[in-house]
Amino acid sequence: MLSVLSYGRLVARAVLSGLSQTDGRDYSLVTASCGFGKDFRKGILKKGMCYGDDACFIARHRSADVLGVADGVGGWRDYGVDPSQFSATLMRTCERLVKEGRFTPSSPVGILTSGYYELLQNKVPLLGSSTACIVVLDRRSHQLHTCNLGDSGFLVVRGGEVVHRSDEQQHYFNTPFQLSIAPPGAEGVVLSDSPEAADSSSFDVQLGDIILTASDGLFDNMPDYMILQELKKLKSTNYDSIQQTAQSIAKQAHELAYDPNYMSPFAQFACDNGLNVRGGKPDDITVLLSIVAECTD
Repeated sequence: MLSVLSYGRLVARAVLSGLSQTDGRDYSLVTASCGFGKDFRKGILKKGMCYGDDACFIARHRSADVLGVADGVGGWRDYGVDPSQFSATLMRTCERLVKEGRFTPSSPVGILTSGYYELLQNKVPLLGSSTACIVVLDRRSHQLHTCNLGDSGFLVVRGGEVVHRSDEQQHYFNTPFQLSIAPPGAEGVVLSDSPEAADSSSFDVQLGDIILTASDGLFDNMPDYMILQELKKLKSTNYDSIQQTAQSIAKQAHELAYDPNYMSPFAQFACDNGLNVRGGKPDDITVLLSIVAECTD
């Protein structure tokens, strides 16, 4: 039988333990970006947040920090359509919705859906296709809410290990899920997926967690262990340090993409599908590198 004093000590420990597990601080993301268009031997940022046919955005609202990456489908160029227009317009629309507060932090697929349907209703003709990945940090709940359609994606790294990641969505080899707007009469011919088909997840983050959001140009050329080696160099939540690491990762992926003797993740995947492929995969590369930090707003 516990004495009153012993019981009181147990209660005190329980209360203190509960308080220590409850973090009332708001979190935010410190984010830097870097990328390369595949047609350039050095990093070039086109108007807006675009690297080649890739597009991205970084937006903040009082309730959440939101990131987005989209990869325009290059095959449209064969039909005289600039693939970057679709991905860039989609990301700009999603960014505007966030800045206007027209979203729910727990539903990134809602941002993607609203942005896509605005494009469908656009009076200015727009054709093309794109993959898309939206990452939302709810500042108050400390939850990372994500949706990913296709083969762009994200990693969450903690203590030097990947603790959470997106799932790639492919119809078949090198044919990812994608949002599309087809010419009139060709709707049934052009591959198009619903934004609601995106893979969604929620994950509790901690201060110091690293979030890497990128197009497939990164993941097709750098396996996890290479990415983790680069992330070990990141020792600070200082923006300049994050920017330097993002540049280092994007540059290494870009160089590997043009190495004909390198067995890239893409080449390995191709071999697994019965194709004799070796070397990197020349592609547009977009990297958004974030660290979860205490909100200072």
